[in-house]
Amino acid sequence: MASLSQQLPPPPPPPTRYAVALFPGFQALDVFGPVDILNMLSKSRSLELSVLSTTPEPVCTKSGTSSHSIGQQVVPTHTFRDCPDDIEVLLVPGGTGTRDQRSVQAVVDFVRERYPKLRYLLTVCTGSVVVSMAGVLDGRRATSNKRAWDWVTSHGPAVQWVRHARWVTDGNIWTASGISAGIDMMYAFIENQYGEAVATDLAQAAEYVRNTDPNDDPFA
Repeated sequence: MASLSQQLPPPPPPPTRYAVALFPGFQALDVFGPVDILNMLSKSRSLELSVLSTTPEPVCTKSGTSSHSIGQQVVPTHTFRDCPDDIEVLLVPGGTGTRDQRSVQAVVDFVRERYPKLRYLLTVCTGSVVVSMAGVLDGRRATSNKRAWDWVTSHGPAVQWVRHARWVTDGNIWTASGISAGIDMMYAFIENQYGEAVATDLAQAAEYVRNTDPNDDPFA
């Protein structure tokens, strides 16, 4: 009789095809914290990254509703209409733009349409609000930025919001707390997918001290 390990199929390989969904007023570190970890990971593994928006025009971190005096622009690689069909992991950031329904509606629609095809959906900060608008967080546990907690939770009444969490994993959806928490979440995701040694090596190369406890959020 075959052992249980012989009967089970091998685990799927870790994902290699990533994408990030941008909108005017996205938070820079929500994107570039996790993405820079992928940049470093790509030294040893072949990865693909698509940067998505409504048009090919540069997307600015400063929006019409923000009070920032400066901002940076990122040029998308694809629009939501012509992006690759085989994206495995989608990252949705937060930022002041999430408070403008018109700015994020295209992201909401894209998440609603594309989620069934994804292996994983990741959010940082108020990106979880955008995802909740698509309905994919209904009945799931999730977290978000603690400074915007009342606003966040008012937009997802069917979501099981977890206040005391640095990040939350529920099935194939990972949600991080405010801004820098996305870095901790991404290292945890890398550990989950590629192994502890890989995540530890990447953090050491970045001279970053990880918070490895998802329930330890000093800002809660």
